[in-house]
Amino acid sequence: MPASLSVIIATFNVEDRLRDCLESVKWADDVFVVDSYSTDGTLAIAREYTDHIAQHEYVSAGAQRNWAIPQVHSDWILVLDSDEIITPELAARIQGVLAEGTDCDGFNIKRMTIFFGKLIRHCGWHREHVVRMWRNGKGRYQDRAVHAAAIVDGKMGVFEDYILHNTYRSFDDYLEIFGRYTTWGAAELRKHGKRPSWVNLTLRPLWRFFLMYVIRHGFLDGKHGLVLCTLAAYSVFMKYAKLWDIGRREALPPQRPEELDKARDAVQSLTES
Repeated sequence: MPASLSVIIATFNVEDRLRDCLESVKWADDVFVVDSYSTDGTLAIAREYTDHIAQHEYVSAGAQRNWAIPQVHSDWILVLDSDEIITPELAARIQGVLAEGTDCDGFNIKRMTIFFGKLIRHCGWHREHVVRMWRNGKGRYQDRAVHAAAIVDGKMGVFEDYILHNTYRSFDDYLEIFGRYTTWGAAELRKHGKRPSWVNLTLRPLWRFFLMYVIRHGFLDGKHGLVLCTLAAYSVFMKYAKLWDIGRREALPPQRPEELDKARDAVQSLTES
């Protein structure tokens, strides 16, 4: 008999994209939706495809997935984001591995990304591979606030048939996530003793833009490539700027209540004049 597969999908207010994700894995033996208390129609859509649904408070992507992993009991685990789609070619490849067996314990899977409605073919994104499938009991996520990677204990294979990542569809989409990820990234840097040096605040963002736009040919993706590379550079700047702000605020002496009262009185006098 073929090996069994459980798909883990974390969700939060994703009614506009979840159906495509679930449709792409409805052939799996088990689909486990872990929801962070959505307030839109996410759960109603999930119930159309699976009864295996749980709600759990979100701390980070890695922590959410690590909480879910022990609760599935299939031979293999596949982890997806709610804005990711398994292409028919990749589905056939995975089903082949389940049916025929493999000496690998996990797989790096190619991922192609749609950004603001366009498939990005350069910027370095076209070469991205993510660890998303492994034998049950062989993998878990790093304990990191942001960009936690899956670690698999065993031999790794590669799938070049890809996951389609339908990410940011507008600036509203991007900015909603941007603030959280740069804050988490700054906290992670602080945790590891990094400093907001002049180089990190200036040259590092410029290098990110040059790397993606010039060396990795982001200019060939047209205006989408220009916007993407600029936003990527800005996210690097903001991460280190927030790191600087954390240190600045920690170095401030605590304000006494009478000082706060004086400051409020000064503001009030200015507004009344």
